[in-house]
Amino acid sequence: MSFLNVIFRGLWRRPVRTGLTVFGIAIGIAAVVTLVGMASGYEKSVVKQLDVAGIDVIVSNMQGGIMPKAFDESVRDSVAALPGVAAACTTLMQMLSVEDAPMMVVSGREWGAFTWEQLKIVEGRMPRDPAERAVVLGTLAADVLGKKVGDPIQLETGEFEVVGIVDGQSVVENGAVILSLPLFQEISGYEGRVNFVNVRAAPDADDARVEALCRTIEEKHPGLRAVKSNEVVGTSQGFRVAQAMSWSTSMLALVVGILGVMNTMLMSVFERKHEIGILLALGWQRSRIMSLILCESAAMGLLGGLVGVVLGAATLAILELLPDIRGLLEPDLGWDLAARAVLIAVAVGIVSGLYPAWRSSRLSPSIALQG
Repeated sequence: MSFLNVIFRGLWRRPVRTGLTVFGIAIGIAAVVTLVGMASGYEKSVVKQLDVAGIDVIVSNMQGGIMPKAFDESVRDSVAALPGVAAACTTLMQMLSVEDAPMMVVSGREWGAFTWEQLKIVEGRMPRDPAERAVVLGTLAADVLGKKVGDPIQLETGEFEVVGIVDGQSVVENGAVILSLPLFQEISGYEGRVNFVNVRAAPDADDARVEALCRTIEEKHPGLRAVKSNEVVGTSQGFRVAQAMSWSTSMLALVVGILGVMNTMLMSVFERKHEIGILLALGWQRSRIMSLILCESAAMGLLGGLVGVVLGAATLAILELLPDIRGLLEPDLGWDLAARAVLIAVAVGIVSGLYPAWRSSRLSPSIALQG
């Protein structure tokens, strides 16, 4: 009987127990894939939004979390006057409950600023002027809210008309309600305040000059942070907390999986004392017995990892369709995350099998054969 045959024979000895153990690992891996996939999707959605809008630097108070605290909009004029700045504009962005949608991005934008440029009209038109009580909806936002051109929409204490449906060329933009900055400041109680200054650097500015511009802005405005657009998410306190929570929750699920595999392998060793004794009597080295148990536990980890990736991918697909998620982010499951998840599952299997493998190698052939 070959080594592989012995491994698979051990796994199929108790198929129900093995299946439940594999499923336990799969649940932990599915949690990793789902939570990390959501966090990664959020990061990519925000980065793509900034790239599409042509934003090089974001000025904000990132200590406020995912949505930074508001500050005086006069910062925009100061930033715009700096050498190396081609354009600067302000945005007030909030996560609000909008009618039946529990959470949506609402974006008030400086009228005539470049952040309106990437919005492509799908239906209707843009607001005529900053005072018109009108909004445009991203395609996803219109779908989630069930709105079409001409419908009324309630934002906080104000009622507006949907005058256009737009394609913002990114998930965050397509899931947003967009209106002029003065109107949003009025209804939200943030008159004269914004939480983002969006900066376009001069066309000839390289990374070093953009970094120097960020330092200059921070020196002129203590308490605010100026960050290159591709570094915004990584420096966000809210994102770091969400990422840490994703991994910590996943690790708790994996610890349960480790205990499950260890229990299964210990029971297998106990039940197979007779078989292990025969193998030792036939000349198998104790190191080979350890390898046998470790390979069995690693195989369960591999199976659990593959099943977990499938479960996690299915969960992400379902979450992406939920009204609470649509328009906020696009869950991400790349091959790199899937590979990491499977490797984690295999590692879980190996770690879980260390003690049972050591126990099996300590058996005496004469005592085992009495069982």
